Amino acid sequence: MMAPTESASDADAAPNDHGMSPVVYRNIAALMEVRRIEEKHKSASERLADAITRFAGGMWCVYAHALLFGGWIVVNTGKVPGIRPFDPFPFVMLAMFASVEAIFLSTFILISQNRMSKMADRRAELDLQISLLTEHELTRVVQIVDALAIRIGAARPPQEEMADIVKDVNPSRVVEQIERAEAELNARSM
Repeated sequence: MMAPTESASDADAAPNDHGMSPVVYRNIAALMEVRRIEEKHKSASERLADAITRFAGGMWCVYAHALLFGGWIVVNTGKVPGIRPFDPFPFVMLAMFASVEAIFLSTFILISQNRMSKMADRRAELDLQISLLTEHELTRVVQIVDALAIRIGAARPPQEEMADIVKDVNPSRVVEQIERAEAELNARSM
């Protein structure tokens, strides 16, 4: 039997796990859908940049470079019989190759980081919106519970404390206060 707050789709989507609410499974599925849509809308250049960044950030890249550069140095020091050195010490061509590769790798990595930063910003904004909504809803719940406490004559916190608790938070005032505190801290550290 389904709980009254549980929808049929929540119950169908959730595995039979009594340790977690079906809402958790629904939220996970929603997040995976957002990721799938983001992945689907990536341009070809973003896909290429991500693939290169994934490779460059892995041990296979280290192994490939160690093999390539090590082989280049061994060949060009004349240690391999039958192969004439084509880039003798100080390995100018190798240095140029490594420099050009570094330029391209850093560009691909920056492209991927910029995209990931935009995604992180969107997620942070979503978190902020959810937090503000939750704070607002909890303020309303506190007001209702306080009204019930008054009605039945139950003990309540002191009036000054209740006045602070039932106030909605003004996000722009919070940001102003944080900026003011940071400015004071920076001024003291100089």
